[in-house]
Amino acid sequence: MLAYGNTRAQVLGLEVVLADGRIWNGLRRLHKDNSGYDLKQLFIGAEGTLGIVTAAVLKLQPQPAAVEVAFAGMATPEDALRLLGLARARAGAGLTGFELMPRIGLDFCLAHLPGARDPLEGAHPWYVLAEVSSNTDGDSARTALEACLAAALEAGVIADATIAADGTQAAAFWRLRHGMSEVQKHEGGSIKHDVSVPVDHIPAFLAEAIPAVEALVPGCRPVPFGHVGDGNLHFNVSQPPAMDKDVYLAGWDAMNEVVHAIVLRHAGSVAAEHGVGRLKRDLIARTKDPVELDMMRALKAALDPKGILNPGRVV
Repeated sequence: MLAYGNTRAQVLGLEVVLADGRIWNGLRRLHKDNSGYDLKQLFIGAEGTLGIVTAAVLKLQPQPAAVEVAFAGMATPEDALRLLGLARARAGAGLTGFELMPRIGLDFCLAHLPGARDPLEGAHPWYVLAEVSSNTDGDSARTALEACLAAALEAGVIADATIAADGTQAAAFWRLRHGMSEVQKHEGGSIKHDVSVPVDHIPAFLAEAIPAVEALVPGCRPVPFGHVGDGNLHFNVSQPPAMDKDVYLAGWDAMNEVVHAIVLRHAGSVAAEHGVGRLKRDLIARTKDPVELDMMRALKAALDPKGILNPGRVV
């Protein structure tokens, strides 16, 4: 994401079957084309409500020649953003991963992921996994990562850090991040939110959202983690240990209202990564700007006037 952008940024062209049966051949391979509306972007992310994508032309990126991964511990999300600034200054476009994790999420992984080990000796409230890649050699990636961490330690931004010694250890670091959602099932029910806010709003959002859900359900355990480099957070909330799972999950809508209201106050999105589908359709209708919603409905009416394409989704 940090280096290459969203999937839609990798799409050069599409072939789409329209609701009336016509086929639009937009399988262009042009990197630049300003000859009118960029129609392919209408269908990307529309979840099949405007047309059925049957072929695509994609940009491919070369596999990096070298990848270096670090795991750092810090006191606050503000420190994570400071580290992000240092990493961007030293690695530039070579910064290909920057993930935020809370201590409770790491504890869940250590308890439920077989063979998982804490990368650092001491415990810290927050962690960042940072990845730097190079298309030339490993020396430049490692040098940039070492310089970033050294500056962060000197400035007191991080308390401790380690760089993976090899690919096996790097994979172990990533396993902790990728397993963070899955391990929550071992802790009972989890109410999940796929949200995004402007990157510089992340600390304020967390400072507001965490106590808000704790006030709503005393004893619940917020586990916010994700792609802090682009503002996309998985704000998951595990149930109180002694609470009945069904009773906790019955409060899903109430917790959504609390979390989503805070997201919107921070000019964010309630469907950052995983789309709208049916579950968030009503939410989108309540949270989108009225003009934006009218344009979306006008597009749907123009391209699918009979409403036969993936009905009941998005709008």
